[in-house]
Amino acid sequence: MFSNIIDGLSVSYLVVFSVISLHLIIYWNYFYRTINFCENNTRMVGKTVLITGCTSGIGKETAKDLAKRGAKVIMACRNIDLANKIKEDIIKETDNCNINVHELDLCSFQSIRKFARQINEEESKLNVLIHNAGIAQFFRNKVSEDNLEITMQTNHYGPFLLTHLLIDLLKKSKPSRIIVVSSLGYRFASINLNNPNPTNAILPCYLYLVSKRANVVFTLELARRLEGTGILVNCLHPGIIESNLFREFPIKLYWLLKFVLKPFFITAEEGAQTTIYLAVSEEVKVSGKYFKNCAEASLTKKIKDSVLGEKFWEISERIVKLQPTDPKI
Repeated sequence: MFSNIIDGLSVSYLVVFSVISLHLIIYWNYFYRTINFCENNTRMVGKTVLITGCTSGIGKETAKDLAKRGAKVIMACRNIDLANKIKEDIIKETDNCNINVHELDLCSFQSIRKFARQINEEESKLNVLIHNAGIAQFFRNKVSEDNLEITMQTNHYGPFLLTHLLIDLLKKSKPSRIIVVSSLGYRFASINLNNPNPTNAILPCYLYLVSKRANVVFTLELARRLEGTGILVNCLHPGIIESNLFREFPIKLYWLLKFVLKPFFITAEEGAQTTIYLAVSEEVKVSGKYFKNCAEASLTKKIKDSVLGEKFWEISERIVKLQPTDPKI
């Protein structure tokens, strides 16, 4: 049976499978599969939290936890029907009716601008912005309506634009927080400043790692620019979660990966703990840092290059086509 599965997989699939598996095994000692739950009992009554991509996985678990704490939760999701269903489930479980659903497609700058206008018009404050949404194209190159590679737009350029458009509301609500869900995978990639829109990548799956590195670079530069404004900016590694990121895998490879990587996976609830910690803990006083397991963790020296951060920021500004009338950071 195993040989039949192997015969049915292309060489490229096996290469991807081997690379992922090898990296996971090498970094097993980094993870230790130790999960620190956020034991902070801070209530969030009177706080407004916006979470992107919360119809499943850690985004859903984060929304549920913050709703239990009494926060007003804004669910920013692409699938509005599913989001409304999740909203009702959360209300039933938490008895918190203060949950709003808005449509947001990070693959579309037009959608982002429309969404931001609605939030700025309807909300008087925004205490926590959580960039949780993410996608990965493992085998196919896809381009958005803005002619950008879809993984980079969804995971970096979209959040970059959204942050700009909501920054005045965040400043008005200080002290406030911006949280970026990144990944340890940033260590395996580099950002090519000469090709910030890699629409013809040989291995589309690599762009997911590039986007996670972009998340960290963005966090560090954003924190530097917002120093003294009352806004804390941090990023995190949630752990390896069996999420919808793998939904585009061919069915045979999907089940093979699921079987082999099962010991490495953590639950969505476990994976949400560091996001929750950064959103609610009064112990968090730092900005421009990287967290895992509800604690600050070290970053590689190279990614702290401020020149890289500034150059990539300027490139991102051009790519998202910031207007003179847009809020400045």
